[in-house]
Amino acid sequence: MTTQQLIAQIRKKQSFLCIGLDVDLEKIPAYLLQEEDPIFAFNKAIIDATHHLCVAYKPNTAFYEAYGLKGWRSLERTIDYLNANYPEIFTIADAKRGDIGNTSTRYAKAFFEQMAFDSITVAPYMGRDSVEPFLAFKDKHTILLALTSNQGAFDFQTLRVPDLELYKRVISTSAKWKNAQNLMYVVGATKAEFLADIREIVPKSFLLVPGVGAQGGSLGEVCKYGMTSDVGLLVNSSRGIIYASNGHDFAAAAAKKARELRMQMKAILDAV
Repeated sequence: MTTQQLIAQIRKKQSFLCIGLDVDLEKIPAYLLQEEDPIFAFNKAIIDATHHLCVAYKPNTAFYEAYGLKGWRSLERTIDYLNANYPEIFTIADAKRGDIGNTSTRYAKAFFEQMAFDSITVAPYMGRDSVEPFLAFKDKHTILLALTSNQGAFDFQTLRVPDLELYKRVISTSAKWKNAQNLMYVVGATKAEFLADIREIVPKSFLLVPGVGAQGGSLGEVCKYGMTSDVGLLVNSSRGIIYASNGHDFAAAAAKKARELRMQMKAILDAV
């Protein structure tokens, strides 16, 4: 998917909502455990109930890898279902990969070619040659971890090296890499006050913003400091939507929560 196609979907749906598909078998409705593939059954119901309210889905691969081969197959079935039935949806493999060049190329092939995700999250610690192999894929997007939503982000990401915070160095340096137009960045909603400085460095890049909802991030603050003329934001909510209910009404409850966020987003877009 191209960036312009993503922007068109945001404008059409009046939404920049991304829903995280982080499936924990201990949290889904118990009756689904009788299904042959309970993870896929859960995801399919959530997707069918919410696809018109969001523009992206983000499965975190750890929630699938934890169940071994069966979990990986559930992930493959989920992305196949999305691509076959809702091809307008932007898909994110939240895999946080990154390694030496030839290994990164294999990671990229796995997620971009084998499973046909539109994007993947990547850790920048190993530098340019670990990221550029992902950027080489046409109409695919690499979402670089910049300033994450967790408390431990302050251990390293905000350290000055020597005169600039590390997350700013990551963003400013990566923006000069080959095919950097395919870069997006992860910036946590719990760090909304940092967004103004980030926009000074990458005024047009899309930002994936986790942390609204269960982690306490403010949608209004994120938009105040991070929104661009093309919106430039994918705001993610996972637990707050997909686990709104653990009963037979779980999909309807998820849709209700997604609709509430989407209405807030529409109001913000209407006001700009």
